[in-house]
Amino acid sequence: MIPPNASLVKYDNPVLVSRNTDKKTPRARALKVSPTSPQGTGPVPNPPAKSKPSGLDAKAAQQTDEILNSILPPREWTENGQLWVQQVSSTPATRLDVVNLQEELDRRLQQRQARETGICPVRRELYSQCFDELIRQVTINCAERGLLLLRVRDEIRMTIAAYQTLYESSVAFGMRKALQAEQGKSDMEKRIKDLEDEKRKLEKDVNELKAKCDQIENRAKEQRQVEEKKHTEEIQFLKRTNQQLKTQLEGIIAPKK
Repeated sequence: MIPPNASLVKYDNPVLVSRNTDKKTPRARALKVSPTSPQGTGPVPNPPAKSKPSGLDAKAAQQTDEILNSILPPREWTENGQLWVQQVSSTPATRLDVVNLQEELDRRLQQRQARETGICPVRRELYSQCFDELIRQVTINCAERGLLLLRVRDEIRMTIAAYQTLYESSVAFGMRKALQAEQGKSDMEKRIKDLEDEKRKLEKDVNELKAKCDQIENRAKEQRQVEEKKHTEEIQFLKRTNQQLKTQLEGIIAPKK
């Protein structure tokens, strides 16, 4: 018989429940001892008397076992076609058991190389087993405290599950955004390339227009200089002509001596 993975929770010895080789019929019944007296002539000795617990103690023990089984269900596994069941132990824990539990916890943390900080599934598993064992020990002494600790354990697990769901949702959201960004990256790169090409074309057009504008300004400047020179020459010509006409007119008008 190979038991399942060892746990920090204390269990009773495994019990064989059924075998594949057992062939039971619906009519099969448990054997009963015949009430007839034995053939021997001598008196039959009575079996040794067993101390039976009182009714209240038996009922309390049964209730404790039921609570333990509801908190920590029995482990079941199949080996070679045989079904084995292992129930949680209902034996009260001593001070030595608690010390051994602490030492075993530290040993397994070191053996399985659990991280001391951060998220560590190994550390969480071992501490969960240790907490279950503490719940078992407390439940045996006081079922009410055990049930209260059970509520605390379930609340912690529910909170961790909520955080895990939130983390997985965040990771999935981040992955979706990353994929969307990756898909839009090529379109964005093409858009950037088109804008850069358009920018270079516009810069080329600007340079051509600047050159054309400079050419027009130079041509206009040269033409203006030519016009100014021509205008100046005309003015000078007109001044000379005016002076000549004035001189001639004065010569005509002036009286002869």
